[in-house]
Amino acid sequence: MTLPPGYTPDSAAALPLHVVAKSGFAAWLATQPPAVQAWLAAQRFDAGAGSLQSWADAEGRVAGAVLGVEDALDPYAYAHAPRALPAGDWHAIGLPDADALRALQLGWGLGLYRFDRYKTGKPVPTRLAGDIDAEGLDLLAACVRVRDLVNTPTEHMGPDELEATARTIAQAHGAQLTVIAGDDLLAHNFPTIHAVGRASHRAPRLLELTWGEPTHPHIVLCGKGVCFDTGGLDLKAAAGMRNMKKDMGGAAHALALAELVMARKLRLRITLLIAAVENAVGPNAFRPGDIITTRKGVSVEIDNTDAEGRLVLCDALTRACELAPDLLLDFATLTGAARIALGPDLPALYANDDALADAWLRAGMQARDPLWRMPLWRPYLRYLTSGIADLANSSNTTMAGSVTAALYLERFVSEGTRWAHLDVYAWNDSDRPGRPAGGEAMGLRAAYALLKTRSA
Repeated sequence: MTLPPGYTPDSAAALPLHVVAKSGFAAWLATQPPAVQAWLAAQRFDAGAGSLQSWADAEGRVAGAVLGVEDALDPYAYAHAPRALPAGDWHAIGLPDADALRALQLGWGLGLYRFDRYKTGKPVPTRLAGDIDAEGLDLLAACVRVRDLVNTPTEHMGPDELEATARTIAQAHGAQLTVIAGDDLLAHNFPTIHAVGRASHRAPRLLELTWGEPTHPHIVLCGKGVCFDTGGLDLKAAAGMRNMKKDMGGAAHALALAELVMARKLRLRITLLIAAVENAVGPNAFRPGDIITTRKGVSVEIDNTDAEGRLVLCDALTRACELAPDLLLDFATLTGAARIALGPDLPALYANDDALADAWLRAGMQARDPLWRMPLWRPYLRYLTSGIADLANSSNTTMAGSVTAALYLERFVSEGTRWAHLDVYAWNDSDRPGRPAGGEAMGLRAAYALLKTRSA
């Protein structure tokens, strides 16, 4: 097993990192040498959550450190440590169980992460020493995959590059990748994907990756891959457009989750569908007032060209349901309304099956990767009424924007298909320990836990 930077299997010369809860701090402190007790007392250290203190030996060399942790199973409880500790190798002591060790190992990697593709002078990190859990490293790699994909500027992560990433992942795991691009989308009846992406000089496309044994439960993962969103002819303001390289965050989640399932060789059959487009402005851009007949045969009036994510997803969801999966999950940076309702940390979960929603929510709580369920309040379908088509792609009111977007998607989910939709921000607005500003994986670890249970 190849370890990423920040980890080493050799703990012989590593310094001790004591992990202590505040409730057990007094008992732990009583076991330490008098000099350590005096030093910690002078620093007024009490092992409160998020606290960390190192100390030196008689020669002035760093000799150890103590980390205060409240929730030992929360990876982010440890995420500040690798950048706050003095340089060197560290070996954790005092963790309550193997689950806490896995949380530490994941939090360590999340805390070290920086998107440095375009930076010079990359620093040598501190390293966590000891036996490293392989599943934990795969989880970390999935989170890093999402962050890197979202953080990469669109010039280097357009539909072509997203396809190339999917192809590399498919080849690594023996999966099959089929791509329908450009005008072939019309020939194969994916009209909304084509309409949204046709104004870009980079052709729109549908990526379909398949992996697994036919006898295993069939899971379809869909991702919104809008590699950049200008808003189309309903052009975004500059502030709203600034970070729209992240509008393929749903595709990043779906792709990373599929890669994780394959890496862990779960007993599942996976189909991954990514609609990869750039919503650009050009002479052939789709227009407000246009009518598009979708793959499902539902006619849609374009009320707003900036409500494009649901358009590319509706054809992908229709394709997904044609495959009659046991479970259908989609991920999308779909609405700003979800962030207004829940803030940047909680993805909005919608599901047409209570057991599925409950299972994903429970997995999120156990993995410390929370989500919040929102209602598919079907009376709000009235906000998507069109006078000349079966459906409008956007509401004429500011009410319940995230709910109406989810209801639009549900219109393209076949009856009897167990489906859940995650409206995910995929972004950190500012730096926090383990959560650097930029792309972020949200609900991903919870989704993996959900699928792992399903595979069993």
